[in-house]
Amino acid sequence: MRFAARALAQAWWFELVLPRFGLARLAARGRIRRLRGLSRRFHDLAADLGGLMIKVGQFLSSRLDILPPEITRELEGLQDEVAPEPLEAIVAQVERELGIPLERAFASFETAPIAAASLGQAHRARLSAGIAADLGFEHVVVKVLRPGIEQIVEVDLAALRRVGRWLSRVRLVNRRADAPALVEEFATTSLAEIDYRTEAGNVERFAGDFAADPRVGTPTVVWERSARRVLTLSDVTAIKITDVEALLAAGIDPNAVAAELARATFEQIFVTGFFHADPHPGNIFVTPAPQVPGGFTLTFIDFGMMGEIPDDLRQGLQQFIFAVAARDARGWVVATQRLGVLLPSADTVELERAITALFDRFGGMGVAELTRIDPRELEQFALQFSELVRTLPFQLPENYLLLVRTISLISGVTSALNRDFNMWDAVDPFARTLLNGGGASTLGSVGREGIAILSALARLPQRLDALATRLDRGELAVRSPEVEQRLRVLDGSVRRATSAVLFAGLLIGGVLLRPSDEVLSWVLLGASVLPLLHAVLPWRLR
Repeated sequence: MRFAARALAQAWWFELVLPRFGLARLAARGRIRRLRGLSRRFHDLAADLGGLMIKVGQFLSSRLDILPPEITRELEGLQDEVAPEPLEAIVAQVERELGIPLERAFASFETAPIAAASLGQAHRARLSAGIAADLGFEHVVVKVLRPGIEQIVEVDLAALRRVGRWLSRVRLVNRRADAPALVEEFATTSLAEIDYRTEAGNVERFAGDFAADPRVGTPTVVWERSARRVLTLSDVTAIKITDVEALLAAGIDPNAVAAELARATFEQIFVTGFFHADPHPGNIFVTPAPQVPGGFTLTFIDFGMMGEIPDDLRQGLQQFIFAVAARDARGWVVATQRLGVLLPSADTVELERAITALFDRFGGMGVAELTRIDPRELEQFALQFSELVRTLPFQLPENYLLLVRTISLISGVTSALNRDFNMWDAVDPFARTLLNGGGASTLGSVGREGIAILSALARLPQRLDALATRLDRGELAVRSPEVEQRLRVLDGSVRRATSAVLFAGLLIGGVLLRPSDEVLSWVLLGASVLPLLHAVLPWRLR
């Protein structure tokens, strides 16, 4: 709680207050140093606390596409390196959950864990001969929840809920997202992660979705050696997806891996509607497979955090990806409205113009190409549409948290594989596959879209007649969100200017009365502080 309070206070001071006093350059000059120090302190805090704080660090350390390497390097150790639990506590947990001694449950059990994660740790083991013969493999990985993790998660969630309430009082945040609701969504998924029976079901469902796709693999659940706090899976350990040197040594092209990862992610989000919501580099292996197109298989592990997309939302996402692939600004705006991200009061005309300019200038560029653009051009583009973006009325629906997290993590992983990787190249062929009828869900979506279009056409004559009637009566009203917003900005400027004039008057009056009436002079000088604060501080962002 103390860490969050200091971080929010620091952000408020440097990003809002100092720029109001004309010190924006001073604040920007030390931004990287401050963020590096903040990330270093968070690394130490998360490593000490464990629990859900580790997952926050995992997310930030994978954002190689937007965060400087000085910051991600401070957090990358949190992905796989967490202090393990004592072996005695782990053995007691396994025996308590399975109801049999460890030597009967497994032919062998390695004492040193191969991974210690935020909520549990994993040990290699060998199945007993009878079970191994039935399943066709003997080498397994046994995941064991940390003893007492339920209490730790409860405390972490209480702290996150408090921070969520803090953010809900910040106008800049609460007009775009319901922070407490997002925390509750995160709480639901986190509580599901501490029940390995849920994860076992997720593994089998995900495997079923990709049963016909040899390019995506999963481990096999050993139900005979699994319980609520113990999960036994076939050992699928291979090359870590961000280990570029190992991939090249195995004859695997990292750029092909990035493209395949993007395709598999699009398949989960836009087709199956059931996606891996924690795809950080420690949870994806690349398994050499000469018989598979491309020569490798992407093997996902750790299915504790999964996301599910309802049919109506998935149809909206498909419409969105079609618009992006076609560089269709109008379609992009319509899809964004359909997804519920863009509020009805948005100035869609100006937004469409901005997105058109964005597609025309930067569409198709990868991360590396964007970094080579003249900064003055990016600055000019940002200034041109800064007012629109700053005042755009959008919100983040509650069920988007895991989806945004997944896309962010995948973006970071693909950038780590190849800084020149172009996500547009992966979007275009996938969108064409969907448009060509790739999948029954897409065909159903197209059919529903066709029915909606026919219904709209049937209602069109009646709506045109109603419009003509309103025109005849002079009842047609035209709203311009852009003009309304500019008037609000102008009104605020006038109010602050009035406060500045009032401050100057009180200040001068206090100074002039100082020799003749010292008491009244101090009253005027003290009263001048209020209009000064109104004129210079960003109250409207609170």
